[in-house]
Amino acid sequence: MKATLSTEHQFAQFIKEQKTTVYTVCYMFSKDEDEVADLFQEVLVNLWKGFESFQGRCNPRTWVYRVSLNTCISTERKRRHRKSVPLTMDINLFADKDEDTRQVQLLRNRISRLGPFDRAIVLLWLENMSYEEIGQVVGITAKNVSVRLYRIKEQLKQMSDETHE
Repeated sequence: MKATLSTEHQFAQFIKEQKTTVYTVCYMFSKDEDEVADLFQEVLVNLWKGFESFQGRCNPRTWVYRVSLNTCISTERKRRHRKSVPLTMDINLFADKDEDTRQVQLLRNRISRLGPFDRAIVLLWLENMSYEEIGQVVGITAKNVSVRLYRIKEQLKQMSDETHE
C-alpha cells in the first residue's frame, strides 16, 4: 500500500511539472474546450498506465510529448470514423477581436488543417524543441524533421484563410 501512495505522489508531482505540455498538445488537436478537457484526461490516463514502466529511460518531456501526441492522434482517427453532429450556439461572447488574436487564430486555423503527424511536428517546433528532440518524439531523423518542416511551412503559406471546420 505504501508503494502505491508513493507512486501516486510521484505521478501527481510529475503531472504538475508536465501539465502545460499535455495541455498544449491537446489544445492543438481540438477547437472545442470540452474536447480539449477530454483529451487531457485521456492523456493523463495513458501517462498513468505507463508511468511505472517509464522509469526515466528517456527525457521525461520527450515521453510526455510522445504519449500526448499518440493519444490525440489516435483519438482523432477514432473520431473520423464516428459520425456526429456538433451542437453550437453560433455565438462566442469571449472572442477577442484585436489584431494579434486574429493572427493567432488564422495560424491555428491553418495548422488545424494539416494532417495529425505534420501538426505534431509544427507543435513541437513551436515549443522550441530542437530537430533532434522532435525526431525522438515522433520517431524520425532530425534531417527528416528539417525536410518535413520546410514542406509544412510551404504548405501553410499556400493555404487561404477561409475557415474549414
